[in-house]
Amino acid sequence: MALIKSISGIRGTIGGKSGDNLTPLDVVKFAAAYGSWLIEKGSNRKVVIGRDGRISGSMVQQLVVNTLTGLGIDVVDVGLSTTPTVELAVVWEKAAGGIIITASHNPKEWNALKLLNEHGEFISAADGAIVLEKASKEDFNFVSVDKLGSYTVQETSLQQHIDAIINYPLVNPEDIRKKKYKAVVDVINSTGALFVPPLLKALGVEVILLNGELTGKFAHNPEPLPENLTELSNAVRKHKADFGIAVDPDVDRLCFVCEDGSMFGEEYTLVAVADYVLSKRVGNTVSNMSSTKALKEVTIKHGGEYFPSAVGEVNVVTKMKEVKAVIGGEGNGGIIVPDFHYGRDALIGIGLFLSSLATHKNGMKSFRARYPDYFISKNKIELENGIDVRAVFERIQKKYKHQPVNTEDGLKIEFDSDWVHLRTSNTEPIIRIYAESNFETTANNIALRLMQDIKESL
Repeated sequence: MALIKSISGIRGTIGGKSGDNLTPLDVVKFAAAYGSWLIEKGSNRKVVIGRDGRISGSMVQQLVVNTLTGLGIDVVDVGLSTTPTVELAVVWEKAAGGIIITASHNPKEWNALKLLNEHGEFISAADGAIVLEKASKEDFNFVSVDKLGSYTVQETSLQQHIDAIINYPLVNPEDIRKKKYKAVVDVINSTGALFVPPLLKALGVEVILLNGELTGKFAHNPEPLPENLTELSNAVRKHKADFGIAVDPDVDRLCFVCEDGSMFGEEYTLVAVADYVLSKRVGNTVSNMSSTKALKEVTIKHGGEYFPSAVGEVNVVTKMKEVKAVIGGEGNGGIIVPDFHYGRDALIGIGLFLSSLATHKNGMKSFRARYPDYFISKNKIELENGIDVRAVFERIQKKYKHQPVNTEDGLKIEFDSDWVHLRTSNTEPIIRIYAESNFETTANNIALRLMQDIKESL
């Protein structure tokens, strides 16, 4: 059981002791801290909230609503929604901010409060630090009964989001409809069931839905990794579909399966979308330093410049603004289209990816062959409380002192054309170990070697 307090919000496992897990007391405390911060900023007193399909979602939502209205804040509730939809709704509603109730790819035991600013973007590190400090002091000023905030349910955001995608200049619904695609879609028993099928149907795609019951009891590990998508892969072959689509519970990550059941590769969702966007708009790109080097190669091919960022959506967005990137995101299947909105969005990702695929004469498998077959080995080691990760990384850095090293975000070590990136997670008590090479066995061996180095350094 765990509680993780970060600059972008609070995440934890439901139940247990307050302060150690995400209990009702913790939800109230952090919602109050966020609301108090907004009020002190002098912002308008309106906050948009929405949630994914988790079992604990309704409980947490009610706690958040009542805490915010108790502060005198007007709440606009978009209900069962997606992370990118809530981000867009903040702007549509001209709100002071937003709270997304989701633990993203984490298992069903987890939930979280993701905190947004008035632009529908994750709050900055500086603002996050203020919210955390307020939560630690628990010095909140609730309003009298005559000044309680209002509560409004907003039911139009789903269609607004889909309409915005259909009307986005680089999405070509006509080309997609002509292909008469058939897709199997795994929405992992969450709100993708409400959003992905209507979008695909608007694009003329026949949909076969997997795990479409919105129960929050995830049929498999909700992180859209190959080992968790065997049911989808089998269903694509069984139904002779053109491709498969998988999203995570809050629909900000996107990956595809080819017609033969093989993985397109979550790293290559961004690569393929960027290749398409850059063919229409010359410019720069950004991804975090745990993402494939294929994005850099595609960017250079189109005459742009690639820039790496620290891991984390807020870091990617900051770098994208700094270098005026026209497309960016994360290798976990997160697509950020800046003139749409600065947030990972699987739905606009679907629109752009299929617009590119529709210009390709053959199927998804040959479309994937456009791009190199680099392999990223993704691993993790669980941490016990009290581990000094910085000291561990320093010992490993010393061991590899003759290799090029980047310490901006954890520890990244380069080996000729290969690399390995070690970093603590923002969302779980683990160290992530990602290694990339032209060959799967080489990437796995590099990762295994560094995992052994970590264990020896603990």
